[in-house]
Amino acid sequence: MSSVDANEIKSSAICRKLISHPDSTFLIAPLSQKRYIKNDSLGVFIVLSNNRINITNHVYNYDVNLTQIISDKLNNMFDNKVESLRLEFETEIKSQIKHSLTTILERLT
Repeated sequence: MSSVDANEIKSSAICRKLISHPDSTFLIAPLSQKRYIKNDSLGVFIVLSNNRINITNHVYNYDVNLTQIISDKLNNMFDNKVESLRLEFETEIKSQIKHSLTTILERLT
């Protein structure tokens, strides 16, 4: 079992804070399975991929190896956040429904 080093602890803490930050935006690339976090207000961009975390700000770029356990925890936290945002998005979409399919079809003919 590999041990956790200081850079892994700090980078995973940065990632957790960005996932929780209200100004963060998220993207998942389905083919590569990469997870992206962008926070313009803090000037930080993160890529999670293959037990690695890449953190970029306007000055530095850090690429840190993660243990499997920490990588899994960060991916799970990220996925839960994105799932929560998806549910909010679907609720918003459904709240906009004002017409039945029949009404829409009648308007189109």
